[in-house]
Amino acid sequence: MKKRLKWIIVGLTAVLGVFVVLFVIKSEQKTIEPAAAVLVQDTIVPANLLFEIDIDSFDVIQSTIKRNEFLANILLPYSIDYGTIDALAKKSKAIFDVRRIAVGQDYTLLIGKDSTRKAAYFIYEIDAVDYVVYDLRDSIVIERKKRPIETKMQTAAGIINSSLYQTLQESNANPFLAVKLADIFAWSIDFYRIQKGDWFKVIYEEKFVDGNSIGVGKIEAVEFKHFDRSYLAFGYDVEGKREYYDEEANSLRKAFLKSPLKFSRLSSRFTMRRFHPVQKRWKAHLGTDYAAPRGTPILATSDGVVIKSAYGRGNGNYVKLRHNSVYETQYLHMSKRNAKVGKQVRQGDVIGYVGSTGLATGPHVCYRFWKNGKQVDHLREDFPSAEPISPEIKAAFELKRDSLQTDLNTITIDD
Repeated sequence: MKKRLKWIIVGLTAVLGVFVVLFVIKSEQKTIEPAAAVLVQDTIVPANLLFEIDIDSFDVIQSTIKRNEFLANILLPYSIDYGTIDALAKKSKAIFDVRRIAVGQDYTLLIGKDSTRKAAYFIYEIDAVDYVVYDLRDSIVIERKKRPIETKMQTAAGIINSSLYQTLQESNANPFLAVKLADIFAWSIDFYRIQKGDWFKVIYEEKFVDGNSIGVGKIEAVEFKHFDRSYLAFGYDVEGKREYYDEEANSLRKAFLKSPLKFSRLSSRFTMRRFHPVQKRWKAHLGTDYAAPRGTPILATSDGVVIKSAYGRGNGNYVKLRHNSVYETQYLHMSKRNAKVGKQVRQGDVIGYVGSTGLATGPHVCYRFWKNGKQVDHLREDFPSAEPISPEIKAAFELKRDSLQTDLNTITIDD
């Protein structure tokens, strides 16, 4: 009996030992599995992305659109047939019309690495920001996308020795700022008369894609010293539109632009006695001549209606506008008119192009100005400002103005 009891105890002990071993193994497995999972996750290699597409399984072909190159020329060599190309063009029209594919623009093909060498994706870059992805793998899927834009606040300053454009280049600033500044001060500074020694400070936004500048954004503040007078401009958004005001919150927009051309050379002023270069005699010149290359756009200097658009022996192609009961303007010697009688025009609209028609020795526009029916020198007129900033937002504007003025004061100008 004792011997039998002994074997029973031994057997139970063995069974219990087996259960203990199994339990320990099970527990170890549970603690090891999460560690192994974390280890695998940490060693995953990120996908190689281009236009947000994993390109590891494709050959990448990048090129630019060449003259007489169309979608068919690009896709046919990579097993995309005419039927698919036609379907792609029709489906794409609502997103991007493929007929607008332009010479010099970049595109990318992602080609399968198998023996068919079939194009899986075609990506066309509309500009530095926008692009269109054509997914050709199964049914055609088309998406228009944008590259992420980074906006940086920049400053620039310089003393003008030749031109504003060249000074900006020498200051390593974006030269397109010259156009922006001409727009902001169009009512107060004659940019054709900028002189040596004038200087500027500007705070502005510059936009970048992949580290490359793609242009100038909003101008925040400018100080421009011209003919010993300092002009200030502070940007402020009103109802979603950027407007510019001086230090006293008066709008920089006035009733008339200083000139009907953005950039040119003032070649002859308003005078009662000038030797006419064609007629070879002394006579009054009741206008202001701005010389510029043929085809330069001529702008309406203020809102108005076209009252004349014709050709005259002396005036050549010309357009005349009535702005209100007081003011009229006329633009002579155009190569081509772009305004019909009765048409309403807005300030800055293109109403024609510089030429040398009529009695003219070279391409220019003769700009004439009437006040109360009498021709006057527009450069001597003191036009009223547009509406100042509204009282409701004046306090907020002044707070921003003071901050920007402090920033302008910290900008130094190298001699």
